[in-house]
Amino acid sequence: MSGLPAAPGDLFPAWIITVWPPENLRLLDHQWTVAVDYWGSLAQEAARRGVRIAVEMHANQLVYNVPGLLRLREAVGDTVGANFDPSHLLWMGADPLIAIDALAGAIHHVHAKDTRIEDRSAITSRLETIPNERTGDRAWNYVAVGTGHPDGVAFWARFVDALVAAGYDGPLSIENEDYTLGQRESVALAVRTLRDAVATHSGSFVNMS
Repeated sequence: MSGLPAAPGDLFPAWIITVWPPENLRLLDHQWTVAVDYWGSLAQEAARRGVRIAVEMHANQLVYNVPGLLRLREAVGDTVGANFDPSHLLWMGADPLIAIDALAGAIHHVHAKDTRIEDRSAITSRLETIPNERTGDRAWNYVAVGTGHPDGVAFWARFVDALVAAGYDGPLSIENEDYTLGQRESVALAVRTLRDAVATHSGSFVNMS
């Protein structure tokens, strides 16, 4: 994660996602100054050691979307790239397939993780503070890979195609946080979905971990 610097003297950081009130943008400038200084030194050391850093775009972090990831990468160098997890982008309203294209050449690792947007989000919005285990009350839920979209395997086949087109040939690492299925059942479903999705791609692709 990128981290989220607090204002000077504060104990808790603020996740800035609106331009109002006006002090939000002043705090955001401060957060980026701190983050670039922090990640810049880490990126230099990583590059010296031949290590790449994969930052996950996640809520309540300074880098939570594609523009943020690209901004950090431009500031500190291409040692830093994305740990691409579509589940967070989905509930925030982004399109993971378009996001992959925008990050071509900058994806260092991929999480295979799914999100289902629930009908109640039409009333509540996708901003959610109900605990994850209360799946029946939430606006969206993390679910087993293949159950977050009406077209199931077809979405993940397009996901694989997008990754290949963006130059990614690394692992698809299953991350499971489905609170409605048992661990074995949900991971097995994810494996079947990804195998079927990868099988639709004519070229070589990735291992699943």
